[in-house]
Formats: sequence, structure tokens, C-alpha cells
Amino acid sequence: MQIFILISHILFLLALGFYLITALQWFSYKFQRIVFHFTKPLWHLWFLILPIVLYFGISTFSSFGFFIFFYVIYLPALFLWHKKLDKKLVFTSRVKRFFVIFLFAAIFIDILMIQKAQILPIFLPLFLAFIISFGYEKYQAMLFKKSAQKKLENNPNLTIIQITASYGKTSIKNFLFQVLKDDFICYKTPRSVNTLNGLIKDINENLEPNTQIYIAEAGARLAGDIDEITQFLRPQIVVVGEIGAQHIEYFKTIENIRATKLEALNSTRLKMAFLHSSTQKEKSKNVEIYDLNLSNVCASLEGTTFDMKFDKIYSFKAPILGDFNAWNLAVCVCVARYLELSFEKIQKQISKIKSVEHRLEKIEAGGKLIIDDSFNGNFSGMSKSYELARSYQGRKVIITPGIVESTQEENEKLAKIINDIFDLVMVTSDLNAATFEKIIDKNKLIMIKDKSKMTEILAKETKVGDLVLFSNDAPNFI
Repeated sequence: MQIFILISHILFLLALGFYLITALQWFSYKFQRIVFHFTKPLWHLWFLILPIVLYFGISTFSSFGFFIFFYVIYLPALFLWHKKLDKKLVFTSRVKRFFVIFLFAAIFIDILMIQKAQILPIFLPLFLAFIISFGYEKYQAMLFKKSAQKKLENNPNLTIIQITASYGKTSIKNFLFQVLKDDFICYKTPRSVNTLNGLIKDINENLEPNTQIYIAEAGARLAGDIDEITQFLRPQIVVVGEIGAQHIEYFKTIENIRATKLEALNSTRLKMAFLHSSTQKEKSKNVEIYDLNLSNVCASLEGTTFDMKFDKIYSFKAPILGDFNAWNLAVCVCVARYLELSFEKIQKQISKIKSVEHRLEKIEAGGKLIIDDSFNGNFSGMSKSYELARSYQGRKVIITPGIVESTQEENEKLAKIINDIFDLVMVTSDLNAATFEKIIDKNKLIMIKDKSKMTEILAKETKVGDLVLFSNDAPNFI
């Protein structure tokens, strides 16, 4: 019986650890974020708090009784929960190390305590595992950071362009790379890598020693995050894009967001900064407000055109959707000019620029026009994409969770625009469900409770000739 209790207890600890490390991985291993900013608190209740309470409650009378609950109810429920996640736990080296440390801590403590207590300890193995694991990862991060710094220092001719914004920074990064890549040996951070640890890993593993321009994206959840990245990269060129209410739940005010983004100007090697007017900074010797000379923006389902004034007015045409992309491209024009590319070359590069994956990406399939804008998650970009869809003559369908990590007011404004433009509205998250149900016409609203059935629902509800817009995407832990 003792062997059964020992093995079962270790499995129970591993199950709790599995839930915790999964949640932590979603939120960059920040405990304060899964405590104060977790949008599914009932998951914490069902998979962490309640099992622990029941363990102490039932095991007081019968350890065997609790483990009946564990094997019959908790373990199958945890398995089904993870199976339905669209962002499952990735078994990185860090996660594997955590489980090895956790397993040894659990076995060691349980063997010591098996003869001394009816109820085996839970918090001590968890505490030890996280302390040892996080301590080791911090030490490793320090070594990796030194290695990355040395790699940057060994390339004195490297120009670093750091890009930050409330939204649009990934698009700016990708567009700028496409504009510069034929004239320089360029490298950009992959996907949406924008944290300090992500940048350190990317530099160590992927940055070639002959690179001339490194385009790095910098993101933030807390004050000081951008400054930390800036002190590490020490960029010569900084881009601060549009400032808005994205991640307002972390920063509390727009002023805090603006101040954090402008930490990018703290670079000790700063030569030139290109800022959006929403930063509320004024033009100076090494600061340019890039959207002030932008005009005549026009967007359709065929592409985007805009003018920019320098010594004279220059016109640009890009085969990408969304008038907001004119602002993203405008700063690329300014940076390219600063790097001495001719206007003719910039116009040519922009004329063949490719859309960023999942950002107003146009696809034609099965007689339907599909616009994948699932990586666009802010009010400004989303609402403008809806105006773009308005011009379509056929039936218009939208699939969206609304805006994540923003205000209820912005979601209410968004819902009103959606209700005005779209013929069928599918909501994929319960985060903003109440807002949508209050504003959207009930006759055209579909609430999707299980995203795994999305394909089946789309096949049933859409038809040839429809425009189908995927607007933002929220993993089901949000």
C-alpha cells in the first residue's frame, strides 16, 4: 500500500507541475502574470486549488480515497483539458529540465516522509523544484546574455535597428527587412520574438558574424522592459510606432505605455530615432516624426497607395491590404532614406513587398475570398480592416474573439462597427462574449464554444462568394 501511495503521490505532484508549467509557458514564466492577469481563473480552481484542497481533506481520512479521485476524475480531466488546448505545452529544454528536477525533488522528499506522515507534502517539492529550476535558468540566461553581448561586440560594423510600438512592430520589421535586404546583409528576429531572453537566444543561435543590419523587435508588459532590451542591444537606429491601449491591463494608463515605449531612446549609441506622432515627441536633430509627411493614403482589396513629402512628393504603391500599412511602410521609407537608398530603389522594393503572414493575407479558396488577419489584435488595425471589407459586394463573414488585453470600451466600439458591416459574426472566445451578445444582432451572431469545430462550422455557415475575415486570434487559455 505504501508503494502505491508513494507512486500515486509523485504522479499527482507531476500533474500539478504539468498544469503550472503549461500556464507559466504561456506567460513567459512570470508567476505574477498567471496570478494577476490570468483570464481563466476557473482553470486554476479546477486543476490546482480544488485538487490540493481535496488532497488534504480526503487524505486526512484515507489516502487511498483521494487517489481514487485522482485516477478517476482529475487525471482524465487534465488530459482532456490539455488535448483541447490550441497552444499545448511545448517540451523545450527548459521544461524537460524542470520535470527532471521536480521528479528528483518529489522522490527524495517522499521517501524521507513516507514513514512519518499520513499526508505526504505537496508544497515543499513544488517550491524546491521551481526555486532550483528558475535559479538554474537565471544562471544560464546570464551566461547566454554574456555570450550574445560578446557576439555583438565582435561585429563593430553592425547596425542595430530596434523597433517597438503598441501594435504594428512585427509588420514594420518584416517590411523594413524586405526593403533593405537587396542592399545590405540583413537579419531580422523571427516570428514575434521580442523579449530579452528571446533576443539573446536568437543572437546566439542565428545572427551571422557578417551581418550588416540587425532588425530587432522589442515588446513589453511592464515598465522597464524596453529599457532592459535597449541597454542590451544599444541600437543606433530606433523606431517607435503607434502608441495605443494594447496591454492596458498591465500598464494601467496610456501614459505608462508611452513612457515604456520611449525607453528605446535611452540607447547610448543612438544616432537616429523615427517616431510616430502618438509618442507626443517633437522633431529634433536626431528625432523624426515619420507620419507627418504622409498623405493621400488609399487602400482597397487590390493594394495600398500613399504619398510622402521630402524634397518633393513621392508616390508609393504596395500590393498589400489595409490603409494602416501605409503608416508601417512610411517609417520603412524614412529608415531606408537615412541608410541612403534612393527613392527609386525604395519605390521598387515597396511595389513588390509581400504581406506578413496572418496579417491581412488574401487567400482565394473554394470560391471564397479569405482574408487572414489573425495576428492583428488592436482596435486601430482591426477596425480599418473592417472598412476594407465594407467595399466587398458579396456577403461578409467575420471570425473574431474581439480585442484581447484592451478595454471594454474599445471592444464595444469594435462590436458596433462589426454589427454595421458584417452579415455573419462568429465569436471564438468567451472573453468578450457578453459585449458582443449585447451589441451584435442576435440573428447573425454565432458563439463558437469549441474552436476544434471551427472548420465544420465554417463549412456549414459559409458559401461560395463570401468574404471570410479572420480578425485576431486568441488561444483558448485567453
